[in-house]
Amino acid sequence: MTYVVHRNGRAASAEELGPLAFAGYAHFTAMQVRGGQVRGLDLHLERLRSASVELFGQALPDDRVRACLRAALQAGPADLSLTATVYSPAGEFTVAGKDVEPELLARTGPAASGPRGPLALAAVEHERFLPAVKHVGEGAKTYFLRQAVLQGYDDAAFVDRRGRLSEGSIWNLAFWDGGAVVWPDAEMLGGTTMAMVRRQLDRLGVPQRVEQVTLADLPALAGAVVMNSWTPGVAVHRIGSVALPDAPSFVQLLHRAYQAEPLTAP
Repeated sequence: MTYVVHRNGRAASAEELGPLAFAGYAHFTAMQVRGGQVRGLDLHLERLRSASVELFGQALPDDRVRACLRAALQAGPADLSLTATVYSPAGEFTVAGKDVEPELLARTGPAASGPRGPLALAAVEHERFLPAVKHVGEGAKTYFLRQAVLQGYDDAAFVDRRGRLSEGSIWNLAFWDGGAVVWPDAEMLGGTTMAMVRRQLDRLGVPQRVEQVTLADLPALAGAVVMNSWTPGVAVHRIGSVALPDAPSFVQLLHRAYQAEPLTAP
């Protein structure tokens, strides 16, 4: 049992991977696998489907995607990280016709659970290209992360041209007003973990709302977290120069909602 890189459901050769190492027109989804199963499988499949239509004009059938995911999982341990990347064999800087079907690259690695926190985030003015698509080749994310660390922060949070907080480098943001979860209203990537948590909070009867959040709004809030495929919530104690209070009950609530999402085998 080991970690793998598969192309279309079978072991990928160096010759096949070589061109992809220099390509940046693709999209992906990342998930944590526990006991051979994942949470929010429907959300991951929908993400790959919609992004493929956006980038390539067509999408692989769900059953073929699931078969590729199963092949990668069967070769590894029960608990691992799995990334599924969809790309066009026509490559970058080309116009591919409808006869060029997308392909899928699956990569597994050690299971992850994210940092312990609490985190301090630098506030950076930045808007992602095609924010609704989880696409590759985003050098700005790594650049702003590294710049934030050089300034004494742990990571970066993005502020759009209207002053609205949107998301983190590889995170979604969520806030707490003491009684309800506040999701930022801005152009961003809708995370699969965020979607899982939102639907489970609905089932738990926890109030939620979407509204614009600026740096000036932060002092009135009772807590903040970041979340991604690693974790449903890591506490944030500062964004820019604004301190945020500890909110352990908020973090626990998000983790409880995430745990309520059922595990499913691909």
